[in-house]
Amino acid sequence: MSNNPRCLYNDNIEGFLAEDSTSVFGILCDHYHGDALTTTREAWKSEIRIMKDVLADMPEAKGQIIFEYDIPRLGKRVDVVLLINGIIFCLEFKVGESRILEADIDQVLDYALDLKNFHKFSEDHLIVPVLIATDYSKYTTEIQMSVYDDRIVNPLVTGREHIAGEIRSILKMYLNEPPVDCNWIISPYAPTPTIVEAARALYENHSVEDITRHEADKVSTDRTIRLIMEIINDSKVNRRKSICFVTGVPGAGKTLVGLEVAIRQTYQGRSEPAADEGAVYLSGNGPLVAVLTEALARDNVKKCRDKGEKKKITDARREVGKSIQMIHRYRDNMLAKIRNPVENGVLEIDPEKAVRAGASGYGEVEHVAIFDEAQRSWTHKRLAAYLKRGGTYGNKLKVPNFPMSEAAFLIWSLDQREDWAAIICLVGGGQEINTGEAGIGEWIRALNEHFPCWDVYISPKLTEPEYAEGQVNLLLKENKHVTYEEDLHLSVSLRSFRAEKLSAFVHGLLSFDEHAADIYNEIKDRYPILLTRDMDTAKKWLHDRVRGTERTGVLVTKEAARYKPLGIHILKSGDENSVHWFLDDKSNTLSSNYLEDAATEIQVQGLELDYTCLLWDADMRCENGEWHFYRFNGSTKWNEVRGETENQRDQMKYMLNAYRVLLTRARIGMIICVPEGNSNRNASGFWEDSTRLPAYYDGTYSYLKSIGIREI
Repeated sequence: MSNNPRCLYNDNIEGFLAEDSTSVFGILCDHYHGDALTTTREAWKSEIRIMKDVLADMPEAKGQIIFEYDIPRLGKRVDVVLLINGIIFCLEFKVGESRILEADIDQVLDYALDLKNFHKFSEDHLIVPVLIATDYSKYTTEIQMSVYDDRIVNPLVTGREHIAGEIRSILKMYLNEPPVDCNWIISPYAPTPTIVEAARALYENHSVEDITRHEADKVSTDRTIRLIMEIINDSKVNRRKSICFVTGVPGAGKTLVGLEVAIRQTYQGRSEPAADEGAVYLSGNGPLVAVLTEALARDNVKKCRDKGEKKKITDARREVGKSIQMIHRYRDNMLAKIRNPVENGVLEIDPEKAVRAGASGYGEVEHVAIFDEAQRSWTHKRLAAYLKRGGTYGNKLKVPNFPMSEAAFLIWSLDQREDWAAIICLVGGGQEINTGEAGIGEWIRALNEHFPCWDVYISPKLTEPEYAEGQVNLLLKENKHVTYEEDLHLSVSLRSFRAEKLSAFVHGLLSFDEHAADIYNEIKDRYPILLTRDMDTAKKWLHDRVRGTERTGVLVTKEAARYKPLGIHILKSGDENSVHWFLDDKSNTLSSNYLEDAATEIQVQGLELDYTCLLWDADMRCENGEWHFYRFNGSTKWNEVRGETENQRDQMKYMLNAYRVLLTRARIGMIICVPEGNSNRNASGFWEDSTRLPAYYDGTYSYLKSIGIREI
C-alpha cells in the first residue's frame, strides 16, 4: 500500500485482501482532507466490505484497487477503480439504494469519458463504468461496447450480489488486453475544462492547475499567466500604469486566463483576499457573467449543504459578484463620481461625490482590472447616446455630452489611482458582433490621445488583419512605451480538445482559403464536422452522440429569421434564460439539450457546448464565390446589405463574425444544417414561401460540400 495524493487508498488486490477492513477505513479517513461526514464514513465501510467479498470470490483477479480516485476536472472522485488484466473498471456505489437513476448512470459514464479523453495512461485501454446500487435486485445481462468506437463499454448496472459476475463476464469477453502502465495512478492528466468547470475550480481552490492542460507543451496559458503576473508586479514595484493586450484563437482560454489572474492577484496564495491588492474580472457579456455567477453560486450552495451547512442562493450570488462583474456596473460606479454635466469635454472627479482614499486617490478599489472581450467595448457614439438618455430605459444616471469611448473611460478610471494600476485586455480577433462595438483600435487610440505615459504590452498577433483592421502597427507607430511579448498570444484551442486546428479551419472556410479542405481532412477524424439539409437528421445526430452530462444545442445568428418552419425557436433574451439553457440538466425543457430553443452569437460568445448544430439561414449566402449578406424585413422578404455606407460595411463584418463565433462553440464536434428551402408552388404557379427559396441556400450548401465536409 502506498500513499498518493491522487487517491485516498491504493494497493494491489492481494495486499487489500490481506489488510484488515478497519485499517483500510482508517487510511481513508487519515488521507481525507477535512472531516468526513457520517454518511461518507458509513459508505466507505460498506464499500470496503463489499469489495473484499467480491475480490475474495475472484482469486483469479490480479491487479490494483484504488479508492476515491481524483477526477479534478469534474471536482469529484471515483469511488473505486479496479485495474485488472489490462481493463479499467470505474465503480460508483449508491449504498442503500434500490433504484437505478439516470443521473447516477451519467455520473459514472462521465468518469469513464474523462479518463478516456484526458488521462494519458487510460486512453488506449478498455474502460468499464459500473453503477452499483447496493440493494438493486437486477443486473446488466447484455454487455455492449459503445457505438462510438472509443473502447468504453456501455455502463453496467448491478446490485451488490452480482458485482463479481459482471466483472467476470467482462474479463471473459475481453482477453489479452495490454497491461495497464504500472504508474497509472500518477498518469499525466491533461483535461480541457469548460469555462464553467474552470471557474468553479478557481473560485473554490484559487487555482486551476489541476484541471488544465498545463502538461501539454504547446499550451501556453501558464506562460501567459506568469508574464501577466510579472507585469502586474513590476507596475506595483515601480509605481507605473500598465496595459496588456492578450490575443488568442477562439477557445484558447482567454477567459480562463483572465479569471485566474483575477483570483491569483486577489488571494496571492492566501485563503483570504490580500489587503488593497485586489483584481476584478469584468465582462460586457451579460450571458457569460450570468452563467458563471449562477454556476458558482449553485456549486457553493451544494458544497455547503454537503457539509451540513445552510446557505441561501442569494447570498452565494452576492459573494460571487464581488469577483465577477459586468463592465457596466463597474463603469456606473465611476460615473457616479464625476462632475456632471461634463464641461469643455474634460472628465473630472467631483470631490463632493467621492472620498479621496490614501494612495488610491479617487480611483477604484482594485489595482487590477481584467476586461474580457475588450474588442466589444462601446464606441464613443454609442456610449454617449446611452448616457445621454440615461441607459436603455432612461432610468439611470444621465450624463449629457459624454466625451469618451468606453475603452478611454475604463483606462481613465484606473488612471485616477495615484499609486499604480494594471489593465488586462483579453481580445478575440474578428469577434466584434454588434453595432456600436469599437474593436481594439479604439483602445490604442485612447492610449495615444489621452494616456501616452502608460506602458503598453502587446501580443504581436494584434497587428494581424482581424484586429483593428490591421492598423495596430500604424496606430502604435509614435508610442514610445510599447513592448511586444510573444507569450501574450494563446495559439492552441483548449475548447476543442480534439481539434486544435479548428479555428484555422473556420478562418479558412469564411475567407474562401484554398487550404480549408486540407485542414478539414486533418481534423475530421478526431473532430467530426458534418453537413446536412434536414434539421431532424441534425437533431438525431446530436442525440446519438451526446453521453453522460455532455451538453448539446442548436445555434443560429441573431439575423436568422426563417427557422420556425424547421421547428426551431430563438432563445428568449434575458440572462436568466441563458442560465437555464447552459446549466439546467436534460430533465428540464429549458435546457439546451432539448434542441428546441436556439441560442445566438450574443448568448453563446465566451461559452461552449460539447456538440452543436449550426443552423445556417439565408442571412449569409455564398454567391459566386463571395459572401452576400441579407437582413429580413420582418414579414415578406430579405434585403441585401450592400456595403455602400460605413454602417452597412460594419454590419457585414458583424454578420461574418457571428458565424465565426458560432462555428467555434463546440468542444467535440458539430453538424451544420443548411436547409433545402421550400421549392413548392401554389396552384397559381407562385412560390409557396418566397422567403425560403432553394436558391437562398443552395450556394452555401454547395460551397461547404466543395470543401469536403461530409453530408449525412
